[in-house]
Amino acid sequence: MSVESVITENLDIWTSTIKTKSASGRGSSNKLELYGIKKLRELILELAVRGKLVPQDLNDEPASKLLEKISIERAKLVKTKAIKKQKQLPEVNEDELSFSIPSNWSWTRLGNITEIGPRNDVDDEQKVAFIPMPLISTSFDGKHDQETRIWSEVKKGYTHFADGDIAIAKITPCFENSKAAYFSNLQGGVGSGTTELHVARPIPDTLDPLFILLYLKAPMFLELGKTKMTGSAGQKRVPKDFFAGNPLPFPPLNEQKRIVAKVNELMKLIDQLESKTETSIEAHKTLVETLLATLTNAKDADELNESWQRISEHFDTLFTTEDSIDQLKQTILQLAVMGKLVKQDPNDEPASALLERIAEEKEQLIKDKKIKKQKALAPIVESELPYELPIGWTWCRIGDVLETISDYHANGGYKILKENVELLEQKDFAIMLRTTNFSKKNYSEYKYITEKAYNFLEKSKLYPNDIIMNKIGDPGSTFYVDDRGQPMSLAMNLFLLRVSLANSKYIFKYLNANYDYVKSFANGTSTQTITKDAVNNLLCPLPPLVEQERIVSKIDELFAICNSLYAQITKAKSLQNRLAETISSSLVS
Repeated sequence: MSVESVITENLDIWTSTIKTKSASGRGSSNKLELYGIKKLRELILELAVRGKLVPQDLNDEPASKLLEKISIERAKLVKTKAIKKQKQLPEVNEDELSFSIPSNWSWTRLGNITEIGPRNDVDDEQKVAFIPMPLISTSFDGKHDQETRIWSEVKKGYTHFADGDIAIAKITPCFENSKAAYFSNLQGGVGSGTTELHVARPIPDTLDPLFILLYLKAPMFLELGKTKMTGSAGQKRVPKDFFAGNPLPFPPLNEQKRIVAKVNELMKLIDQLESKTETSIEAHKTLVETLLATLTNAKDADELNESWQRISEHFDTLFTTEDSIDQLKQTILQLAVMGKLVKQDPNDEPASALLERIAEEKEQLIKDKKIKKQKALAPIVESELPYELPIGWTWCRIGDVLETISDYHANGGYKILKENVELLEQKDFAIMLRTTNFSKKNYSEYKYITEKAYNFLEKSKLYPNDIIMNKIGDPGSTFYVDDRGQPMSLAMNLFLLRVSLANSKYIFKYLNANYDYVKSFANGTSTQTITKDAVNNLLCPLPPLVEQERIVSKIDELFAICNSLYAQITKAKSLQNRLAETISSSLVS
């Protein structure tokens, strides 16, 4: 089967196999990777350097003859001092080989057919190219940009290269991301740049440097290179010896050129697939956003029902991605806090009466010295109100419904925490809830503290129905403490929001629905922070208490459906990923 057939006959697999990129921070779930397209590009490169992309031509001069010519020409250049003499690397032995190559190919090493780490001899006043790492792309064809410098400014302390040289980034994560370059059209024909490069200079007119570039970008080279890295975390580098000495499958020169031409042809086809797929994904996302906006923008119940009917008729085609499910869940939350998710009951006690009861209870708690009197909240003015509420609802400040908001470790608590609490990797007694449980959106990556430490930090104890808010880094993100049967404690840089008479889960849902609004009150340059006063003064649409309970129940019901859809999509994507990987591996094996 030809590679073109593999692409065209499996278009649905390549274009629909999508992964969610792993990234920290709220909203990272929206960052998608076209995994099928990525695997297709990797497949092309792997087939190219294994001799399976184009047919062999028996009329081609075998690679063994080409290697002999390169050796002779290299010796001449050394003799004339055009290049420095380098150590001859040993021939590749069978123990090093992980796959077979065509009969007219040969195994060699990059250090035996190129000059590794060349230096330039240039007039000090000549204008040359300067290329820092950000100007080197991950493109398969080794594209790069350049700046213009004077040679005397950049000849020392930088890596040298010239037109026709090939280079790879040696430092993590640039190496793993396949940052590599084929240098061409350099200012003055030469240049220097980042020291985090390994450079190879081919013997002129003896090989196609773009084929060598394909080898450096092939998955087999990158995967093996990762295992050879040395150094500490964040500063790991691929050794020069691996770059120069790893076994290189080497085809006849004419086949090198045919391979490069075929890769260019196929990559253009894949670029077209990628562009169409991205356009389709963006169009789908826009459609979902537009239709869901008709729900939150509906003027009355009839218009809301009409919009929902229009969406429900196309439910199976609209909500087919994790992102669309997330959008649906966010819309459900927004409808809930606007009073559009459940019907109002005129017999419900109005929210204003609930606020009065909360105020009376807080006064009593202050008299009993169980809580401190809080700073007066700003009066609500009409210009602040984003939308009109149903009858029986009222606007209030979050601080109006909180029994207390505390940040225990802000005042002296940090010292107590540092001196008395040992965070444990393994499960011990109590969960210590930290800011990382918010920014990673992974509530399972807990640290634990002992029972002694838990009891020592009395004011940090958490109870079911407490709401925790992140105050720094990802300010405004929230966590709801449910009854999980295990004690929990509050770490630094988190607010505890405790609600008494109102439904705390409703307040939590409101904060989730309006994360962007909450975060807008954060300030700071390097680290965004939200203050206790800002949180207390957040606007909140408050329904009657019994309606709060109905809203929470309806949200939970609808979210259960969304989560079921999400699980189906995740399972289908996992199968697609495995299928794409299976097709790729079956062709290169």
